[in-house]
Amino acid sequence: MQAKPRAAAILAAAGVLVGSIAALSAPSMAATPGTVVISQVYGGGGNSGAPLTNDYVELFNRSGAPVSLDGWSVQYTSAAGTGNFAANKAALSGTLAPGQYHLLQLAAGSTPSGALPTPDSAGSINMSGTAGKVALVKSAEGLACNGSSTPCTDAQLAQLSDLVGYGTANFFEGTAAPALTNATAGLRKSGGCADTDDNGADFATAAPAPRNTATTPAPCGGGSTPTPTPTPSPTETCDTAPTHQISEVQGSGEASPVAGQNVRVEGVVTGSFQGSGGLGGFYLQATTPDADPATSEGLFVYSSSQVKPGERVRVSGKAIEYNGLTEISPATAVNVCGTGTIRPTRLDLPLAKGVTFERYENMSVTFEDDLAVSETYNLARFGEITLAANGRLWQPTDRAGVDTDLDARRRILLDDGSTVQNPATLPHHTEGSNSVRLGDEVSNLTGVLTYGFDFYRLQPAKPVVFRAENPRRNQPVRVGGNVQVASLNTLNWFTTLGSRGATNAAERDRQLAKLVSNITTLNPAVAGLMEVERNNDVALNALVNALNAKAGAGTYKAITHPNPGTDLIQTALIYQPAKVTPVGPARSSSDPIFNRPPLVQTFGKANGTGATFTVLVNHFKSKGCTDADGPATGADADQGDGQSCYNAKRVKQAKAVLSLIGDLKLKNAIVLGDINAYSEEDPIDTFEAAGLTSLSKKYVEENDRYSYVFDSLSGELDHMLADSGARNLVTSATIWHVNADEGRFMDYNTEYNPSYLYAPDAFRSSDHDPLLLGLNL
Repeated sequence: MQAKPRAAAILAAAGVLVGSIAALSAPSMAATPGTVVISQVYGGGGNSGAPLTNDYVELFNRSGAPVSLDGWSVQYTSAAGTGNFAANKAALSGTLAPGQYHLLQLAAGSTPSGALPTPDSAGSINMSGTAGKVALVKSAEGLACNGSSTPCTDAQLAQLSDLVGYGTANFFEGTAAPALTNATAGLRKSGGCADTDDNGADFATAAPAPRNTATTPAPCGGGSTPTPTPTPSPTETCDTAPTHQISEVQGSGEASPVAGQNVRVEGVVTGSFQGSGGLGGFYLQATTPDADPATSEGLFVYSSSQVKPGERVRVSGKAIEYNGLTEISPATAVNVCGTGTIRPTRLDLPLAKGVTFERYENMSVTFEDDLAVSETYNLARFGEITLAANGRLWQPTDRAGVDTDLDARRRILLDDGSTVQNPATLPHHTEGSNSVRLGDEVSNLTGVLTYGFDFYRLQPAKPVVFRAENPRRNQPVRVGGNVQVASLNTLNWFTTLGSRGATNAAERDRQLAKLVSNITTLNPAVAGLMEVERNNDVALNALVNALNAKAGAGTYKAITHPNPGTDLIQTALIYQPAKVTPVGPARSSSDPIFNRPPLVQTFGKANGTGATFTVLVNHFKSKGCTDADGPATGADADQGDGQSCYNAKRVKQAKAVLSLIGDLKLKNAIVLGDINAYSEEDPIDTFEAAGLTSLSKKYVEENDRYSYVFDSLSGELDHMLADSGARNLVTSATIWHVNADEGRFMDYNTEYNPSYLYAPDAFRSSDHDPLLLGLNL
């Protein structure tokens, strides 16, 4: 639906417009082509009398063209509450054909019953079974509004593809949809096609009937879903001459100059990705390039007519731009007319300035460079790996000399030539391993260069095997000293299931096993922890008990936080009483700048000899642009300097920690934890300007100085900094790369992670790497 009519309908329903409704277009009575809508909502999953265990939201493409959901999200907030949509968000991906459904599985209730059909995506949103507000958002960013106490701006409304308010909801289209029960869902009428911009008119209650992408499509208006043409047209043969060169169809710009026209071209098949789970077609390339280096010589053909690489074909069909890719779709004739040979174009990265991959789109290419793995976030989900020439990619605010323009020209996305999500086995791996680690490399990578979901990507000629250039270390580098101190983020260690951590007992046990392996291998005398559930030390004590079950009774003890804060998570400390003894009580800060206050504890050697030292365990405000108080504003908003949101707050938190050191007259102070700031950002500069020394900068080689990977960029979010006294006690420091270089599919979660990859070891026990230092007391 067009943004302005949709916004007008929503604003009018929420009572936001005053005297301005006439200035906007009237609500459209039917969605325009290209619209995906919410077709079912159900929030009673797992409640008493519910037929299904999980809540769900079903989506439907009521238009006549495929629509990509990549980068979209479903967001939810309560019927009349003050919380924003951003607090409850589930990511979407994939493409919906006309008339196709998409099933988003959400939170499970406490009373198991029936299972949903295989979901197309999943999230943890816990919806109300009677009344609520569901938004389909054309962005992955959370909406910092709720439509009522925090009205949505025009810009936020423009991000809405659809909105459904049901029951007593105070934000909806037209009128609210009927209230639901544990036994009923809200279903959009006419199989999902009804859309009058009035939830009350468009939705009816009925027994839940969830549909997914495997459900037979039901295009609106009685049409049928476009399918590849299975057989060539009998009126065209190999004697039918081409009407265009492939380069003429491609053109020298980003879009085809003949888009929408029927064309006939000739080329040699360079890659066929047909059949179940494939890309629905093949690539062909001209044997003789034209004289313009800016024009590509390749095309993608959407067709089920079977062809093989090396066959020379003539293809007829309509030239189109589909999600940025120039292709023929659908093909009306595919004639095999002989054979031919295409020599892959050799590419060197980084590309020259001013040159983009567009000129090589749909062509067979070979990257001669050594390409390093820089991210594997979507390897198990979509078969994607981010690669970069000349080593991994770095956060520009983590170190000097990062050239973001150069980095953009030295990266490429490796795909797997498949549309299958969450395959049973990884499509690529490293020699001697079932997985791939960041830093591993491949040379002479060959395939077809294509485009999709906002990235140029390579569809490989065969599965890719990497060289183990970054092998695992089963032990951290020795740091010396007679006392070792560690810092580690536990990735939401919760004993409460279904909250931020594990969703079930099996996941909790798997997570605990990994954390125990991590900590017992580090074997620190003192360990500062982040992201431990704040539940009166239940989670903390459960971790200590598990550590002692493996290391021996009484090996570890916990420090109770005197002021654990207001967040669901807290900072924590554990120690080995045989090695160190707490000196004085645990202390903290009452400064309201913290909702996760630091934990401060002084330690000495257990035998009472030698110097003492004090650790301050921290977890600063994240880089996300919302918190409990709402969206980031003013100095806390993103300033466009690479430090993201709440940088000003993190600087204030750093100054508060420094004040705490002074107020408590701490000596031999060690500030550690997840600072949520990279090494050249303002909070770290604040610490260093006050005389603290980054121990990783002092002792860890630059190429090993990272603890976290985000959006394919490596950097150090976790830090250990020492004052002048503590610095004289430090023997060395290291970062143990057991987490950041490992794929998320190696962690404790059971959904979507191939079961054969899990092991109760330290690897991917968190998403942050642990830090370790040695002290000579």
